[in-house]
Order: sequence, then structure tokens, then C-alpha cells
Amino acid sequence: MFSTERGAANLLIGVVVSLILLKVIAGWISGSISVFAQAADSFLDLFAGLITFFAVRIATKPADENHPFGHGKVEDMAGVVQGILIFIAAGVIVYSSVGRIVDRTPIEMADAGIGVMAISMVASILLSRHLLKVSQATGSVVLEANARNITGDIYSSVAVLVGLLVVRLTGLSILDPIMAIGMAIYIAKIACDTLGKPLLGLVDASLPRSEQELIKSCLAEQGSQIVGFYGLRTRRSGAQRYVDLHLVMPEGISLEEAHRTCVLLEIRIQAKLPRTNVTIHCEPYDGKSEQMLKNSSARQTR
Repeated sequence: MFSTERGAANLLIGVVVSLILLKVIAGWISGSISVFAQAADSFLDLFAGLITFFAVRIATKPADENHPFGHGKVEDMAGVVQGILIFIAAGVIVYSSVGRIVDRTPIEMADAGIGVMAISMVASILLSRHLLKVSQATGSVVLEANARNITGDIYSSVAVLVGLLVVRLTGLSILDPIMAIGMAIYIAKIACDTLGKPLLGLVDASLPRSEQELIKSCLAEQGSQIVGFYGLRTRRSGAQRYVDLHLVMPEGISLEEAHRTCVLLEIRIQAKLPRTNVTIHCEPYDGKSEQMLKNSSARQTR
């Protein structure tokens, strides 16, 4: 039920709403700024989850007349928005924490915050692992961004939990906003990590080198069926990969044999890299293609 992109998005929203309610109640009872900061972060998680919910619905739509390459870029856009939201959360936490340090606001009933942070930590661990698992299985960029976001909540929950325990044992309330600022710094780092991959998708960056090597290994498996290849280009749009290249065929090969070779190559690439659209330009082995192969080989050896 929750193993699909939509199911994982629904689970994310349900868990985050529950955690927000618990943290708001605990923060109000205890007066802890770090717990309120966690509630604010979770509220942004909810907003990000709603973005994910709608982004996944749009991104998984099949290609149509107006969007012949599909709607995958929506995922990248959603991932960028989430990264920005995480930065905002970090800024809000720092601002509120500095105010608490200046006002020297005490903490009451720290036990309520401790209990809620323990629950939040466990729930975040289970949720982030599940989201990461689904994102790896489906290639969803926006679910991966949410998994990183929730991972940030795990560490921040631990920091707040430890801070509240120390406050409970020592009575030093100033430790609460200090721990909150430390949590905000880590959250800002998570925001940087979250923004990376979606931004690369929006500017049509090439696939990672490891994936390009997989494609080249598939070409090498063709053996004597091809003379070589050049002009390999790759990009990603959401969970969808796009690959195109020029394939140089041996002399005297029939159109049917060339087509069979191309189909076999597409199958091999898609087996190693699911959700890959492969476009192959077949060319005969002649003077022009020979020169292109030489140029391509020269660039690779530089």
C-alpha cells in the first residue's frame, strides 16, 4: 500500500501531521523553544509533503501532446522548493533561539518534551528509511528529497532530546536555545544536500559517471555487432533518464539486423537503468563516421 510513490507520499503526510500535533502540545506545556522549533520544522515537512503529494501525481502522468518528454521536471522543481523550505526552517529556529537567550526564558515540565522527542525520533527513523527505499526503487527525486529532510529531523530530534535531558538534570535552561541553534546549522546542511540533485536535473546535467559507465558496458557487450559509438548524451528529468547516441554499424549489415541490434541494446540499458528512454541514431561505417569515432576516442583519452 505504501510501497508506491503515491502511497509513500500519503504516509509522509499522515506521520508528519501527527508529529506536528504532538510537538505543538509538548512545546506549549514545556515552553521549550527547541520543541517549538521542531514543530516548525515538521510544519515545513508537512508543506513539503503536500508539494510531494501533488508533484508525484503530476510527474507520474504519461507523456502527452504538450509534454512529449513527460512531466518529470515537476519532481525536480518540487525538490528545489523543499530545499528552500528547509533553509527557511533553519533561519526561523536561529531567530527564535536568539530571542530566548536574550529573554532568558525558563523551561517548565521538560518531561513532556523529552517524551515527544523520543517518539518523534523513532517515527522519523522508520519514515525516512521507508521513503529512501521507495525513492531508490522508483527513482523518485522528490521522495529522496523528503527522505533527506526527515533524516535531518532524526538528528535534530536527538539533539533536542539530549538538550532537554541536560536541562532536566541541571536546570540550565539556556542550553535549550543553544541546542536549537546547533540543530538549525545541521538543518541548513541538509538543505544544501537536498538542493543538489534537483538543480542538476533542472539544468539537464549528465547522468552520474557510474551510470554512464553502465551504459558503456552495455555497448561493449554488443561486441562485433557494432563498430563503435560516439556522441553519447545523457540527462535526467525527475525519475526518468534520457540517453541518446550515434551507433556505427558494420558494412553490409541489413536494416533488419541493425534494428535488432538497437533493440537489444535498449533492452540491456533499460535492464541496468530502469526508466530510461534510449534514442539511437544508426550510421554506416564510412569515412565520416570513422572520423567521428576517432574524434570521440581522442576526447575520452584526454
